[in-house]
Amino acid sequence: MQRLRRDLGRSRVIAFINPKGGVHKTTATVLSAAAMGTARGGGVIAWDDNELRGTLGLRAGSARHGRTIRHLVEHLDQVEAAGVHLPEHLDEFLRHASDGSFDVLAGDEDPKLQRRLDPTTVLRVLDILTRTHGIVCIDTGNNVESPNWRTVVSSVDRLVVTTVPREDAAFSADWMLDHLEEGGYGDLVKNAVTLLSMPTPTPGPLLHDLQRHFSQRPRACAVVPYDPSLEPGAKIEFSALRPQTRAAWFDAAATIVDGL
Repeated sequence: MQRLRRDLGRSRVIAFINPKGGVHKTTATVLSAAAMGTARGGGVIAWDDNELRGTLGLRAGSARHGRTIRHLVEHLDQVEAAGVHLPEHLDEFLRHASDGSFDVLAGDEDPKLQRRLDPTTVLRVLDILTRTHGIVCIDTGNNVESPNWRTVVSSVDRLVVTTVPREDAAFSADWMLDHLEEGGYGDLVKNAVTLLSMPTPTPGPLLHDLQRHFSQRPRACAVVPYDPSLEPGAKIEFSALRPQTRAAWFDAAATIVDGL
């Protein structure tokens, strides 16, 4: 817990990435934010920046209203002009974890929104979030060529590569890391953290091979166990996890922030 509580010097941005779906990006974003927020007493936000109907807003936080990133973008000028009242104005567009450990900026179901989330708008939103929160966790989309995705990657302090112990998921993660290195993001790749999530109670035969592989390429690899409370794909509650699962997520979150 002490590793998670230390002063990071300034606000930090962490992106959870893998262009393949079904590799626990949203789960990892939510549970990492919950672990960090629980340890730090708040100051953490999870942003669903999936461009096509992300589910983070449905799976995390209390739906006290229906506002999403679309509503924030529509009122960006007013929010940016709020001055010392920025946190209160931003709060009108946020949802909150049931235990108050982190905030949520939900994605929107309108596919037209992606045209409005251009690089300039993404940077404006990120500026607001880093002015109001100590850690920003971003659940990214799957299109590595989109201006939105590239803008986020160019703005982060750390990448978290999420995967499950399957060949197709690991191949997608490796391909993405190659793509990033070729694009000039070698330092980000070298300092990334890989998060291996177990989708079943019994680890598959690939687990140890993948753990060894991803420990050699990015800076570290963390493994988090299966938990029955996550299997339905419904709302994610950190407190509902088994004690050993919560401990694993605290350790994984500490690995993610180590060295920032």
